Amino acid sequence: MKKLQFNVSIKAPAERVYDRMLGISSKLTYEQWTALFNPTSTYEGNWQKGSKIYFVGTDEKGERGGLVSEIADNVPGRFVSIRHYGLVRADAEITEGPDVEKWANGFENYSFVESDGATTVTVELDTNDDFSEYMSQTYPKALDKLREICEA
Repeated sequence: MKKLQFNVSIKAPAERVYDRMLGISSKLTYEQWTALFNPTSTYEGNWQKGSKIYFVGTDEKGERGGLVSEIADNVPGRFVSIRHYGLVRADAEITEGPDVEKWANGFENYSFVESDGATTVTVELDTNDDFSEYMSQTYPKALDKLREICEA
């Protein structure tokens, strides 16, 4: 696993950024910024600490796929930690095997720090070598989209 970090400064209160990033008030805001990863990206579940959550979308074959995860921690407006522990493939939940081992116990953490009317979002995530370059190219664009959504 490789650890990557991304930051974005958004001219909005931390509570608004947190709400729109996670799609708390409207899942649409989550789907808008994550569409840069997959145009059909969404989540199923909730953001409560300890909850199971699926990060899913439709692949090029029209099949549902994505990650099976747990909300390891959630401090509203301040910090969210997601532990990925499985895959979704064509509606099957896979939590063991060589494909899962590449992701098993990888974390994705979001920190929100508000200062002088702006919020700095820091994303730290574990990724495998296969996705490192893709994440390095795509995450900054997705965070720019999040900034647009939050500053509108």
